[in-house]
Amino acid sequence: MKIKSLFQLSSLFLLLFFNAQAQQKKPKETSKLMGNRFLTLNAVIRVNQIEVSRNRNVGEDERALHTPERVKAFRNAVTEGFPGGKMTWALSWLALQDTTAAYQEIRKIVIGYHHQYGDEITFIPGAYFANAYNTTEQVNKDIHDALSIISKMVGNGYRPKSIVAGFLSSENQQYLAEKEGIHVCQGIIWSQFSIDNQDGDGSVCYPFYPSKEHFCKPAQNAADFVDCVNLDGWSVDFLAGRRAGFAEGFNSRMGVGPIETIGKYGKEIGLKEMIHTTAIHFDKGYELNGFGWVTNCWEVSLPMDVASLKDWLTQVRARWPDTRLITQGEFGLRWRAHYKMNTFNYRFVERGSGIGGSDADKEISWYMNKDFRLALLKNPGKDTSAKVIDFTNYTIPAKEPAEMTRKWSLLGEINQKQTRPQDKPIPIDSLSAASQVLISKDYPQLLSSPKKK
Repeated sequence: MKIKSLFQLSSLFLLLFFNAQAQQKKPKETSKLMGNRFLTLNAVIRVNQIEVSRNRNVGEDERALHTPERVKAFRNAVTEGFPGGKMTWALSWLALQDTTAAYQEIRKIVIGYHHQYGDEITFIPGAYFANAYNTTEQVNKDIHDALSIISKMVGNGYRPKSIVAGFLSSENQQYLAEKEGIHVCQGIIWSQFSIDNQDGDGSVCYPFYPSKEHFCKPAQNAADFVDCVNLDGWSVDFLAGRRAGFAEGFNSRMGVGPIETIGKYGKEIGLKEMIHTTAIHFDKGYELNGFGWVTNCWEVSLPMDVASLKDWLTQVRARWPDTRLITQGEFGLRWRAHYKMNTFNYRFVERGSGIGGSDADKEISWYMNKDFRLALLKNPGKDTSAKVIDFTNYTIPAKEPAEMTRKWSLLGEINQKQTRPQDKPIPIDSLSAASQVLISKDYPQLLSSPKKK
């Protein structure tokens, strides 16, 4: 009897030992921001191509492109490309309302993914461009009613941690935080200008708390503070993004998005550009900022083979095995837990890929904090002097449009899109004296002797 007990104890000890060893080999799951690489993936399900309001559509009816089989194929690509990953599903107003058998089944499938994988289910108001077609009051009402529908649809007290909006005004983000209790919003599309149905250039490309004055401007102090983490919608190639729309025959939105990469250049070259853009953030960006973040939005209706999505995720996981694919709500809340105010200081450096507008002979450096954003462009090997192509001062007053319009950009002293006479690249010491003093506070090395006021 004693021998049997000793044997049992020895077996139990060995079992506990090997379990502990196995746990040590697994990456530790934490809620920290720093020291991690994050990937967020949003999928949009809609009925019409651009549902600008509850009762008005612009574009094509996409019912035939949204099938249960297509949704399943999309999620399978994510599951196979990134096992254990979580994603965010954003449903439009009509996608929440449509009574056809296909959409009823799609909603059931997505709810199943929430329970199976931990996916987030949320709302996209106005198909990316809510404020271009609706009053702030109507957008608030749409958000409130849609969130109520989603909570009832999913059940068990479910409440999303974020919404997907493309662009969303500061006033609407304040409502989202204070009245709906949601503190994460995909509310900017970084560098977008002269493309699609709304402009919104002028912001920081990584998370920030928006100012009450303008959704592209980081909050300057407690009185100006909106407690909603404002997120970009697509990570873009910085060199491509400095152009306006399709200037010079290139697409300014090229980066990790499938339309501008796989759709334009085919799978091989398209994936090469997607990985290049990912590397901007997961290599040098990670080193400079202490964490890396890449985000993508993939509309379920897109004609691209979802096998390309699987291949991108597979390559990301192989090259950066510590990457975490989490919902955008979870990522935003990690950032919010780390940054209580806009004390960030982001830096990015990119040499072009040679694909599309990502010029192989150029290098761009970005500096972004709550006071300003600054971009320097140079031709390594040819001209060592970098020139300013963007300087946006956030310390001066800003104002959002009072009317419904596509023009929601925040253009500074010089803007990367070069759409105004003042936007020609200049040496940094040609900026205004006040701008040089502001820059020198954070980056004195960029100015040998900043001009005094």
